[in-house]
Amino acid sequence: MVSNSISIDRPRIGLALSGGAARGIAHVGVLRALEENNITIDAIAGASAGALIGGAYAAGLSIPQLEELAKRFRWRHMGRPSFSRLGLQSNKRMETFLRAILPVTRFEDLKIPFAALAMDLHRGSAVVLRDEGDVPFAIRASTCIPAFYVPVRDPDGRWLVDGGLVASLPISHVRAFDVDYVIASDVNFDGARFFGGPKTALGVLAHVFVAVEKVVANQDRADADVLIAPKVGHIRWDQTRRADELVKLGYEAAAESIDKIKSLSERKPVAQISSARV
Repeated sequence: MVSNSISIDRPRIGLALSGGAARGIAHVGVLRALEENNITIDAIAGASAGALIGGAYAAGLSIPQLEELAKRFRWRHMGRPSFSRLGLQSNKRMETFLRAILPVTRFEDLKIPFAALAMDLHRGSAVVLRDEGDVPFAIRASTCIPAFYVPVRDPDGRWLVDGGLVASLPISHVRAFDVDYVIASDVNFDGARFFGGPKTALGVLAHVFVAVEKVVANQDRADADVLIAPKVGHIRWDQTRRADELVKLGYEAAAESIDKIKSLSERKPVAQISSARV
């Protein structure tokens, strides 16, 4: 009998990035800390803001480019007023904006395997956009806040909205890339310390989103091998102008977990690829 065994040099590590609107900018700081410590990410899954940051990184934007993007990104880059009854704005502008800045725009060409999470509005189920197709469209769908933005219709006729409603912290979806360990960056874990009672209809909607994302994320957090939770609870979801602070807070939170992450990176992979023939 001749036996051949191929050992994987290191564990494959996946990164799950939560939704969180402007707070998602903190994910850029997390990525900076991982890069500076030579931690290789083999797959990324993101929902909403996590899809925007994760998709841009997977497409090849460098950390300095992501930081520059975070500094100049404003809500006007997301949408414009709509005449539709299905939403106050259309976020088609988001798709156009991404086409102009991403090095590649097809899933097939990404540097890192990536999945964007959206929700099928009619079925109330998760839609995983990955492997093939258009990345800007996928990110647009994942960041489509219902009622505020008109739902996005995909080639299959599905109406898609914000993925944070069904997978705010998409740990299981990054595991589907056959990774050994998962790092999760959750910008919602720190809560919303600025929040008072709602005073408008949009305020009520914001409270609903917070409650839904909290329930969804709580179900998933325990499945992460390492949870990074930037302390951003004092920053509102619309405060894109606080990009420098958000990046700094993401970096600091990730830095606290580097030793634990390195210990995962240094472990032998869970599985080996082996074959035998007689």
